[in-house]
Amino acid sequence: MSLPPLQGHDDARRIVGRAFARGTLPMAMLITGAPGVGKQRLALWLGQLALCERPALASPCQECRSCRMARSLQHPDLHWHFPLIRPRGIAAHRLEQALEDARVRALAERRSEPLRAGVRPPHGAIYLAAVRGLRRTAARRPAMGEEQVFVLGDSESLVPSESSPAAANAMLKLLEEPPGPCRFVLTASEPDRLLPTIRSRTVSLSLSPLPTALVTDFLCEHLGIDREQALRAARLSRGSIGRALGFLENQGRTGELESIRQEAFMLVGSALAGSAESGASGVRLERVYRLALGYGAGGGRTRDLLLSFVEEWLRDLAAVGAGAPDRVWNADALERLESMVERTAITVAQIMEALGDLHDARERLMENVNPQLVVYGLASSIARRAG
Repeated sequence: MSLPPLQGHDDARRIVGRAFARGTLPMAMLITGAPGVGKQRLALWLGQLALCERPALASPCQECRSCRMARSLQHPDLHWHFPLIRPRGIAAHRLEQALEDARVRALAERRSEPLRAGVRPPHGAIYLAAVRGLRRTAARRPAMGEEQVFVLGDSESLVPSESSPAAANAMLKLLEEPPGPCRFVLTASEPDRLLPTIRSRTVSLSLSPLPTALVTDFLCEHLGIDREQALRAARLSRGSIGRALGFLENQGRTGELESIRQEAFMLVGSALAGSAESGASGVRLERVYRLALGYGAGGGRTRDLLLSFVEEWLRDLAAVGAGAPDRVWNADALERLESMVERTAITVAQIMEALGDLHDARERLMENVNPQLVVYGLASSIARRAG
């Protein structure tokens, strides 16, 4: 099964295509933008362009053998790497092959399910062993064309923590001294997490959010859903097709993002309700406590998403409190937000203080503080600010 066609980003495509046609396209690029906005799809499109046998009008022809193989993720000179869970029980000398086997399986899944919710990187990393394997591949001669293209999705995962920059340093050396004719395209939702030296070795291209109408049309055309449902997901997506997919039902189940969005609303609502009912010294947060118990050590991505949605709800409350309901992101919950502001009398200043607490909670998670305590502590801080 082929990848879905690249949507939008016409200006970015035009810039890349013209530079390639002139022979001035940098050999190392960094594509940045929100999760699910199409960074990796554009990177793969760029790889297809570089490998196309007869590019025309600064675009891949879509018809040659190389284009067909690139779209089906089967081109031997187009290599797509992304974060993976480290296999358990694998000796160090076998880790490189184990990670490559895992990547091959993941690519097979992406071929069979090309439309996936692109929210945030999974709880994994691009490990040193994977970069070593990438270097071995880069040292080989291209199989079909004149160069190889390496796409590193979610490249900020090269540094899963500040104490383990080995993979990032190895990638930096590869960018500085490629062993063969290679082109590198890195993508990142949080480019500040990359080593400054890696950012300095790449030319950045930032992607803007897609128009709501384009996201809606894509969902209707490729998923066959009704327009009302597609429009709701598109509005919540904030210009990201991958994010929009996370708000849609999947086989009768609530979408991953929609489920976490509602959990975040419950956390904020319960914290404010506890403050309104019992005062800051005796907050009743039983439901929040039960929610916090579900965020153990293995749920890194879900925790990150929960805090992101808590931030969205707090910002929406601030917009309502400031008399700017048209700036609310969760427009489908406007009445609930207005009711919450009226019932709790929370002020914009208190919400901004709570957003500061949210930042601190993220920092504590990065320091490996117990995530359940962090989630519960954040809810208590929200309640205390509004008390």
